[in-house]
Amino acid sequence: MVGKPRITVIGAGAFGGWTALFLLRRGAQVVLLDAWGPGNSRSSSGGETRVLRCTYGPNQPYSRMAARATRLWKEHEERWGRQLVHRTGVLWMARAGSDEFERGSLHCLREASVAYEELSVGEITKRWPQINMEGVGWGIYEPEAGCLLARMACQTVLDGFRAEGGEYKQDAVLPSDLERGAKDGLSLADGSKLAADQYVFACGPWMGKLFPDTIGDKIRSTKQDVFFFGTPAGDARFSEENLPAWADHSDPFIYGIPGNQGRGFKIADDSRGYEFDPDLGERFVSMEALKKLREYLGFRFPAMRNAPLLETRVCQYENTPDRHFIIDRHPEEANIWLVGGGSKHGPALGEMIAELVMQGRDPDPLFRLARFGT
Repeated sequence: MVGKPRITVIGAGAFGGWTALFLLRRGAQVVLLDAWGPGNSRSSSGGETRVLRCTYGPNQPYSRMAARATRLWKEHEERWGRQLVHRTGVLWMARAGSDEFERGSLHCLREASVAYEELSVGEITKRWPQINMEGVGWGIYEPEAGCLLARMACQTVLDGFRAEGGEYKQDAVLPSDLERGAKDGLSLADGSKLAADQYVFACGPWMGKLFPDTIGDKIRSTKQDVFFFGTPAGDARFSEENLPAWADHSDPFIYGIPGNQGRGFKIADDSRGYEFDPDLGERFVSMEALKKLREYLGFRFPAMRNAPLLETRVCQYENTPDRHFIIDRHPEEANIWLVGGGSKHGPALGEMIAELVMQGRDPDPLFRLARFGT
């Protein structure tokens, strides 16, 4: 290949934006596409905040990837002069008698050199007496973890990409039989064609629509309701200065984030919701979910028992059947890469994909399509 390789990245979310940036830094000529813009409300990378933590259970690579992503966030916040991660710390509450996930996480945290504290119920209560610890056995506290300003982060990565010479187009790729490759380039919604040497599709919940045979329902989008409640006037106990982001690993699995740039106390059920169409789905929360989370809020945080609802959001998850990412070449078209199955670990994942694409290496078998038996 003569000159710089031409690479087009489709999707400017957490995976695509960082992949485009690292490809650019490795010497590629990169065009980044997105149908509605980075962090848009249809995307899985949009929304106000995401919890960033390294506790991911036993026997997995995600603690290490999250630790690498944390370091890259710090480096780029300094480079760009913008705070994107609020390092509130993250408290993970483990259930008494069913804590295999948490016990298994400790080894992975140590291997990844992640700072953490193993706390008893008494120690948690002493630090954060605003939490009712009934039913909790112990906890993991990651002091360097926190929450990411998700939408702003996607937009900032795009700004950095363009400042370093990358090209961005807000346009949509038409599903014009991509399973047969893109030898004549991609057909775009504005009627133009875009040709490249390699293509990286990181378009989240649209992956199955663009590649119905190869991806199909291997990436499934679900609707997740998110609520923001008002804290008591003058009560600083529920601010990000005095309370970490938290996760209650019970049944159901509930998590929350304080602060949220004045939007209130964020709380959501992490259980997978029903299937959701990113194009046509109406983004209304359910009253059933509101009732359940209001009851939980009053139980776990008694001072928030009568808190008013301030805002709601619909957060869109995308998951594979085994909940591992997809990172692989198209089985029939070696110049097409398919990336999806999540919206976190963006900097570390983008760095890894750029290396795979530019060096022509094979991805980890854990992420390859062959694991699905097709």
